[in-house]
Amino acid sequence: MSDPWVLVAVWGAAFAAALAATPVVRRLAFRFGFVDVPDARPKKLHRAPVPRLGGVVLYAAFVAGLGVALALRGRVVTAEDPLELVRVAGVLAGATVMFVMGVLDDRWEMGPWVQFGGQLVAAGLAVTADVVIWSVNTPLGGTWEFPVYVAVPFTIFWLMGAMNAMNWLDGLDGLATGVGGIAALIFALHSLNMGQYSVALLPLALAGALLGFLPYNFHPARIFMGGGAPLLGFLLGALSIMGGTKGATLLLVLGIPILDVAWLIVRRALQGRSPMRGAREHLHHRLLDAGLSQPAIVLLYYAFTVLLGALALLLTGPIYKLAAIVAGGLVLMGVFTWLARER
Repeated sequence: MSDPWVLVAVWGAAFAAALAATPVVRRLAFRFGFVDVPDARPKKLHRAPVPRLGGVVLYAAFVAGLGVALALRGRVVTAEDPLELVRVAGVLAGATVMFVMGVLDDRWEMGPWVQFGGQLVAAGLAVTADVVIWSVNTPLGGTWEFPVYVAVPFTIFWLMGAMNAMNWLDGLDGLATGVGGIAALIFALHSLNMGQYSVALLPLALAGALLGFLPYNFHPARIFMGGGAPLLGFLLGALSIMGGTKGATLLLVLGIPILDVAWLIVRRALQGRSPMRGAREHLHHRLLDAGLSQPAIVLLYYAFTVLLGALALLLTGPIYKLAAIVAGGLVLMGVFTWLARER
Protein backbone atom coordinates (compact mmCIF):
# COMPACT_ATOMS: atom_id res chain seq x y z
CA MET A 1 0.00 0.00 0.00
CA SER A 2 1.68 3.20 -1.19
CA ASP A 3 -0.31 5.80 0.78
CA PRO A 4 -1.17 4.56 4.30
CA TRP A 5 -1.98 8.14 5.34
CA VAL A 6 -5.25 7.75 3.41
CA LEU A 7 -6.47 5.39 6.14
CA VAL A 8 -5.80 8.04 8.77
CA ALA A 9 -7.47 10.72 6.67
CA VAL A 10 -10.69 8.73 6.26
CA TRP A 11 -10.86 7.77 9.94
CA GLY A 12 -9.99 11.30 11.02
CA ALA A 13 -12.60 12.94 8.77
CA ALA A 14 -15.39 10.77 10.19
CA PHE A 15 -14.13 11.19 13.76
CA ALA A 16 -13.91 14.99 13.48
CA ALA A 17 -17.32 15.20 11.81
CA ALA A 18 -18.97 13.20 14.62
CA LEU A 19 -17.17 15.15 17.33
CA ALA A 20 -18.26 18.47 15.83
CA ALA A 21 -21.80 17.46 14.81
CA THR A 22 -22.94 15.84 18.05
CA PRO A 23 -23.39 19.04 20.13
CA VAL A 24 -25.27 20.65 17.23
CA VAL A 25 -27.57 17.64 16.76
CA ARG A 26 -28.11 17.47 20.52
CA ARG A 27 -29.37 21.06 20.62
CA LEU A 28 -31.63 20.46 17.62
CA ALA A 29 -33.06 17.35 19.25
CA PHE A 30 -34.08 19.34 22.32
CA ARG A 31 -35.49 22.13 20.19
CA PHE A 32 -37.69 19.94 17.98
CA GLY A 33 -38.78 17.38 20.55
CA PHE A 34 -36.59 14.39 19.67
CA VAL A 35 -36.20 13.55 23.35
CA ASP A 36 -36.40 10.30 25.31
CA VAL A 37 -38.47 11.08 28.40
CA PRO A 38 -38.27 8.61 31.32
CA ASP A 39 -41.43 6.65 32.04
CA ALA A 40 -42.56 3.59 33.97
CA ARG A 41 -41.14 1.05 31.52
CA PRO A 42 -38.42 -1.03 33.24
CA LYS A 43 -35.99 -0.75 30.31
CA LYS A 44 -35.83 3.03 30.80
CA LEU A 45 -32.76 3.53 32.98
CA HIS A 46 -32.30 7.31 32.73
CA ARG A 47 -33.99 9.73 35.13
CA ALA A 48 -33.91 12.94 33.10
CA PRO A 49 -34.88 13.63 29.47
CA VAL A 50 -32.09 12.74 27.03
CA PRO A 51 -32.06 13.77 23.36
CA ARG A 52 -32.08 11.12 20.67
CA LEU A 53 -30.97 11.54 17.02
CA GLY A 54 -27.60 9.84 17.48
CA GLY A 55 -28.31 8.19 14.13
CA VAL A 56 -28.10 11.61 12.47
CA VAL A 57 -24.55 12.00 13.77
CA LEU A 58 -23.64 8.47 12.71
CA TYR A 59 -25.02 8.90 9.20
CA ALA A 60 -23.52 12.37 8.63
CA ALA A 61 -20.08 11.41 9.96
CA PHE A 62 -20.01 8.13 8.02
CA VAL A 63 -20.94 9.98 4.81
CA ALA A 64 -18.18 12.52 5.52
CA GLY A 65 -15.63 9.72 5.90
CA LEU A 66 -17.04 7.97 2.84
CA GLY A 67 -16.63 11.16 0.80
CA VAL A 68 -12.97 11.35 1.72
CA ALA A 69 -12.57 7.62 0.98
CA LEU A 70 -14.05 8.01 -2.50
CA ALA A 71 -11.91 11.08 -3.19
CA LEU A 72 -8.71 9.28 -2.17
CA ARG A 73 -9.68 5.79 -3.29
CA GLY A 74 -7.41 5.88 -6.33
CA ARG A 75 -4.36 6.08 -4.07
CA VAL A 76 -5.02 2.70 -2.47
CA VAL A 77 -6.73 0.63 -5.19
CA THR A 78 -4.50 -2.25 -6.23
CA ALA A 79 -6.92 -4.29 -8.36
CA GLU A 80 -10.03 -2.65 -9.77
CA ASP A 81 -13.31 -4.36 -8.94
CA PRO A 82 -15.92 -3.06 -11.42
CA LEU A 83 -18.75 -3.74 -8.97
CA GLU A 84 -17.16 -2.18 -5.89
CA LEU A 85 -18.59 1.30 -6.44
CA VAL A 86 -21.99 -0.22 -7.25
CA ARG A 87 -21.90 -2.01 -3.90
CA VAL A 88 -20.89 1.21 -2.14
CA ALA A 89 -23.90 2.92 -3.73
CA GLY A 90 -26.16 0.09 -2.55
CA VAL A 91 -24.84 0.33 0.99
CA LEU A 92 -25.34 4.10 0.99
CA ALA A 93 -28.88 3.74 -0.37
CA GLY A 94 -29.80 1.19 2.30
CA ALA A 95 -28.15 3.31 4.99
CA THR A 96 -30.18 6.31 3.85
CA VAL A 97 -33.41 4.34 4.25
CA MET A 98 -32.38 3.28 7.76
CA PHE A 99 -31.35 6.86 8.56
CA VAL A 100 -34.82 8.16 7.62
CA MET A 101 -36.51 5.32 9.52
CA GLY A 102 -34.37 6.11 12.56
CA VAL A 103 -35.32 9.79 12.56
CA LEU A 104 -39.02 8.89 12.28
CA ASP A 105 -38.68 6.37 15.09
CA ASP A 106 -36.90 8.90 17.30
CA ARG A 107 -39.86 11.24 16.91
CA TRP A 108 -42.88 8.94 16.88
CA GLU A 109 -41.61 5.47 18.01
CA MET A 110 -42.66 3.44 14.99
CA GLY A 111 -44.19 0.00 15.55
CA PRO A 112 -42.10 -3.17 15.04
CA TRP A 113 -43.75 -4.13 11.74
CA VAL A 114 -43.12 -0.67 10.28
CA GLN A 115 -39.48 -0.96 11.36
CA PHE A 116 -39.19 -4.43 9.84
CA GLY A 117 -40.62 -3.06 6.60
CA GLY A 118 -37.95 -0.36 6.48
CA GLN A 119 -35.26 -2.92 7.26
CA LEU A 120 -36.50 -5.12 4.43
CA VAL A 121 -36.34 -2.20 1.97
CA ALA A 122 -32.79 -1.32 3.10
CA ALA A 123 -31.65 -4.93 2.79
CA GLY A 124 -33.30 -5.20 -0.64
CA LEU A 125 -31.45 -2.13 -1.90
CA ALA A 126 -28.14 -3.60 -0.78
CA VAL A 127 -28.90 -6.96 -2.40
CA THR A 128 -29.90 -5.24 -5.65
CA ALA A 129 -26.42 -3.68 -5.71
CA ASP A 130 -24.79 -7.14 -5.38
CA VAL A 131 -24.08 -6.91 -1.66
CA VAL A 132 -24.85 -10.61 -1.47
CA ILE A 133 -23.40 -13.61 0.33
CA TRP A 134 -22.74 -15.89 -2.65
CA SER A 135 -20.62 -18.40 -0.73
CA VAL A 136 -19.32 -19.31 2.72
CA ASN A 137 -16.24 -21.19 3.82
CA THR A 138 -16.83 -24.61 5.36
CA PRO A 139 -15.13 -25.67 8.63
CA LEU A 140 -12.97 -28.16 6.72
CA GLY A 141 -11.60 -25.58 4.29
CA GLY A 142 -13.97 -25.94 1.37
CA THR A 143 -16.58 -23.51 0.06
CA TRP A 144 -20.35 -23.68 -0.19
CA GLU A 145 -21.61 -21.85 -3.26
CA PHE A 146 -25.18 -20.60 -3.02
CA PRO A 147 -27.65 -20.34 -5.91
CA VAL A 148 -29.47 -17.02 -6.16
CA TYR A 149 -32.66 -18.34 -4.55
CA VAL A 150 -30.62 -19.22 -1.44
CA ALA A 151 -28.10 -16.36 -1.47
CA VAL A 152 -30.65 -13.54 -1.65
CA PRO A 153 -32.94 -14.58 1.24
CA PHE A 154 -29.92 -15.61 3.32
CA THR A 155 -28.33 -12.18 2.80
CA ILE A 156 -31.56 -10.40 3.72
CA PHE A 157 -31.82 -12.56 6.85
CA TRP A 158 -28.17 -11.75 7.63
CA LEU A 159 -28.66 -7.97 7.29
CA MET A 160 -31.93 -7.88 9.23
CA GLY A 161 -30.37 -10.02 11.93
CA ALA A 162 -27.47 -7.58 12.27
CA MET A 163 -29.87 -4.62 12.42
CA ASN A 164 -31.98 -6.11 15.18
CA ALA A 165 -28.99 -7.44 17.14
CA MET A 166 -27.52 -3.93 17.37
CA ASN A 167 -30.93 -2.41 18.09
CA TRP A 168 -31.45 -4.75 21.04
CA LEU A 169 -27.87 -4.24 22.21
CA ASP A 170 -28.47 -0.50 22.53
CA GLY A 171 -29.74 -0.70 26.11
CA LEU A 172 -26.92 0.91 28.11
CA ASP A 173 -25.04 4.15 27.58
CA GLY A 174 -22.24 3.67 25.04
CA LEU A 175 -22.78 -0.08 24.66
CA ALA A 176 -23.81 -0.38 20.99
CA THR A 177 -21.59 2.56 20.00
CA GLY A 178 -18.42 1.10 21.50
CA VAL A 179 -19.06 -2.50 20.45
CA GLY A 180 -19.88 -1.30 16.92
CA GLY A 181 -16.72 0.82 16.79
CA ILE A 182 -14.54 -2.12 17.85
CA ALA A 183 -16.26 -4.39 15.33
CA ALA A 184 -15.71 -1.84 12.54
CA LEU A 185 -12.00 -1.63 13.39
CA ILE A 186 -11.75 -5.44 13.31
CA PHE A 187 -13.42 -5.47 9.88
CA ALA A 188 -10.95 -2.84 8.64
CA LEU A 189 -7.96 -4.82 9.90
CA HIS A 190 -9.35 -7.98 8.30
CA SER A 191 -9.72 -6.22 4.94
CA LEU A 192 -6.19 -4.81 5.21
CA ASN A 193 -4.83 -8.29 5.93
CA MET A 194 -6.59 -9.51 2.77
CA GLY A 195 -5.12 -6.66 0.70
CA GLN A 196 -8.55 -5.03 0.20
CA TYR A 197 -7.30 -1.52 0.89
CA SER A 198 -10.14 0.42 -0.69
CA VAL A 199 -12.75 -1.76 1.07
CA ALA A 200 -10.99 -1.17 4.40
CA LEU A 201 -11.73 2.56 4.10
CA LEU A 202 -15.45 1.97 4.65
CA PRO A 203 -15.31 0.33 8.11
CA LEU A 204 -12.62 2.87 9.02
CA ALA A 205 -15.11 5.65 8.25
CA LEU A 206 -17.72 3.89 10.39
CA ALA A 207 -15.25 3.39 13.25
CA GLY A 208 -14.28 7.07 13.15
CA ALA A 209 -17.93 8.14 13.25
CA LEU A 210 -18.68 5.90 16.23
CA LEU A 211 -15.60 6.83 18.24
CA GLY A 212 -16.28 10.53 17.65
CA PHE A 213 -19.81 10.04 18.98
CA LEU A 214 -18.80 7.86 21.95
CA PRO A 215 -17.64 10.67 24.33
CA TYR A 216 -21.19 12.07 24.26
CA ASN A 217 -22.88 8.65 24.42
CA PHE A 218 -20.86 7.02 27.23
CA HIS A 219 -22.39 6.98 30.71
CA PRO A 220 -23.95 9.29 31.69
CA ALA A 221 -25.11 9.75 28.10
CA ARG A 222 -25.79 13.27 26.87
CA ILE A 223 -27.37 11.88 23.69
CA PHE A 224 -28.75 8.46 22.77
CA MET A 225 -28.13 6.45 19.63
CA GLY A 226 -31.90 6.00 19.39
CA GLY A 227 -33.12 4.99 15.94
CA GLY A 228 -29.52 4.96 14.74
CA ALA A 229 -28.88 1.50 16.25
CA PRO A 230 -30.52 -0.40 13.35
CA LEU A 231 -28.56 1.85 10.95
CA LEU A 232 -25.38 0.78 12.72
CA GLY A 233 -26.39 -2.88 12.41
CA PHE A 234 -27.11 -2.47 8.71
CA LEU A 235 -23.71 -0.89 8.07
CA LEU A 236 -21.87 -3.59 10.02
CA GLY A 237 -23.75 -6.36 8.24
CA ALA A 238 -23.30 -4.86 4.78
CA LEU A 239 -19.63 -3.96 5.24
CA SER A 240 -18.88 -7.46 6.54
CA ILE A 241 -20.18 -8.83 3.24
CA MET A 242 -18.24 -6.33 1.12
CA GLY A 243 -15.02 -7.01 2.96
CA GLY A 244 -15.27 -10.78 2.90
CA THR A 245 -15.47 -10.91 6.71
CA LYS A 246 -18.78 -12.75 6.71
CA GLY A 247 -19.38 -15.93 8.61
CA ALA A 248 -17.07 -16.79 11.46
CA THR A 249 -15.52 -13.33 11.85
CA LEU A 250 -18.81 -11.46 12.26
CA LEU A 251 -20.19 -14.20 14.52
CA LEU A 252 -17.12 -13.95 16.73
CA VAL A 253 -16.99 -10.16 16.90
CA LEU A 254 -20.73 -9.76 17.53
CA GLY A 255 -21.13 -13.09 19.30
CA ILE A 256 -22.55 -11.66 22.54
CA PRO A 257 -25.39 -9.56 21.05
CA ILE A 258 -26.27 -12.27 18.50
CA LEU A 259 -26.52 -15.00 21.15
CA ASP A 260 -28.37 -12.62 23.47
CA VAL A 261 -31.01 -12.02 20.78
CA ALA A 262 -31.28 -15.74 19.97
CA TRP A 263 -31.61 -16.67 23.65
CA LEU A 264 -34.28 -14.05 24.26
CA ILE A 265 -36.35 -15.05 21.21
CA VAL A 266 -36.30 -18.73 22.18
CA ARG A 267 -37.05 -17.98 25.83
CA ARG A 268 -39.99 -15.73 25.03
CA ALA A 269 -41.35 -18.19 22.47
CA LEU A 270 -41.27 -21.03 25.02
CA GLN A 271 -43.12 -18.80 27.46
CA GLY A 272 -45.74 -17.89 24.84
CA ARG A 273 -44.71 -14.22 24.71
CA SER A 274 -44.00 -12.02 21.72
CA PRO A 275 -40.26 -11.68 21.01
CA MET A 276 -40.83 -8.18 19.59
CA ARG A 277 -41.97 -6.52 22.81
CA GLY A 278 -39.29 -4.52 24.57
CA ALA A 279 -38.45 -5.63 28.11
CA ARG A 280 -35.67 -5.60 30.67
CA GLU A 281 -34.45 -9.10 29.87
CA HIS A 282 -31.25 -8.71 27.85
CA LEU A 283 -27.91 -9.88 29.19
CA HIS A 284 -26.82 -6.32 30.00
CA HIS A 285 -30.04 -5.76 31.96
CA ARG A 286 -29.52 -8.97 33.93
CA LEU A 287 -25.93 -7.99 34.74
CA LEU A 288 -27.24 -4.61 35.89
CA ASP A 289 -29.77 -6.33 38.15
CA ALA A 290 -26.95 -8.54 39.47
CA GLY A 291 -25.27 -5.42 40.88
CA LEU A 292 -22.79 -4.33 38.18
CA SER A 293 -22.71 -0.65 37.20
CA GLN A 294 -23.43 0.58 33.68
CA PRO A 295 -19.79 1.55 32.96
CA ALA A 296 -18.54 -1.79 34.31
CA ILE A 297 -20.92 -3.78 32.10
CA VAL A 298 -20.11 -1.70 29.03
CA LEU A 299 -16.35 -2.02 29.56
CA LEU A 300 -16.81 -5.78 30.07
CA TYR A 301 -18.59 -5.98 26.70
CA TYR A 302 -15.79 -3.95 25.11
CA ALA A 303 -13.16 -6.32 26.52
CA PHE A 304 -14.95 -9.42 25.25
CA THR A 305 -15.47 -7.84 21.83
CA VAL A 306 -11.76 -7.02 21.59
CA LEU A 307 -10.88 -10.56 22.69
CA LEU A 308 -13.23 -12.19 20.19
CA GLY A 309 -12.10 -9.79 17.47
CA ALA A 310 -8.47 -10.70 18.14
CA LEU A 311 -9.38 -14.37 17.85
CA ALA A 312 -11.12 -13.65 14.55
CA LEU A 313 -7.91 -12.08 13.21
CA LEU A 314 -5.45 -14.59 14.66
CA LEU A 315 -7.31 -17.85 13.97
CA THR A 316 -6.68 -18.52 10.30
CA GLY A 317 -8.43 -21.85 9.77
CA PRO A 318 -12.25 -22.08 9.61
CA ILE A 319 -12.23 -25.07 11.94
CA TYR A 320 -10.47 -23.06 14.66
CA LYS A 321 -12.93 -20.18 14.31
CA LEU A 322 -15.81 -22.65 14.53
CA ALA A 323 -14.30 -24.13 17.70
CA ALA A 324 -13.98 -20.63 19.19
CA ILE A 325 -17.61 -19.84 18.28
CA VAL A 326 -18.86 -23.07 19.86
CA ALA A 327 -16.75 -22.60 23.00
CA GLY A 328 -17.82 -18.98 23.40
CA GLY A 329 -21.44 -19.92 22.76
CA LEU A 330 -21.40 -22.60 25.45
CA VAL A 331 -19.89 -20.21 27.98
CA LEU A 332 -22.49 -17.55 27.21
CA MET A 333 -25.34 -20.05 27.36
CA GLY A 334 -24.11 -21.05 30.80
CA VAL A 335 -24.11 -17.40 31.86
CA PHE A 336 -27.63 -16.88 30.45
CA THR A 337 -28.93 -19.97 32.27
CA TRP A 338 -27.36 -18.91 35.57
CA LEU A 339 -28.74 -15.38 35.36
CA ALA A 340 -32.20 -16.70 34.44
CA ARG A 341 -32.25 -18.91 37.55
CA GLU A 342 -30.99 -16.12 39.78
CA ARG A 343 -33.89 -13.87 38.76
